[in-house]
Amino acid sequence: MLHLSWQVGIFVVGLAVVAAGVVMLAFPGPGWAVIFAGMAIWATEFVWAQIVLRWTKRKVTAMAQRALDPRVRRRNIALTVIGLVITGVLCGVYLWKFGLTAPWDIEYR
Repeated sequence: MLHLSWQVGIFVVGLAVVAAGVVMLAFPGPGWAVIFAGMAIWATEFVWAQIVLRWTKRKVTAMAQRALDPRVRRRNIALTVIGLVITGVLCGVYLWKFGLTAPWDIEYR
């Protein structure tokens, strides 16, 4: 009975931490880190949480290795530069066409 109540307590605490992490996904805060902390709390008692946590660690490690690949980095840098150039051109066209009006110069009707 004591072990069951301990597991229920761990589940409730882990659930509260995971729920706080989910809320932090929509609001300011380290949402994913808090969700993983809640999973780590669950992993102290539940095998399914250990399996999910191990799988997540493998995937994050693989993604980090892929991100450090020089070809992928060059591609990401090139795409970022292209995106910034397109954004700059669009902003320039907008300013050329409509100009820049300070908020205090706007006339209200």
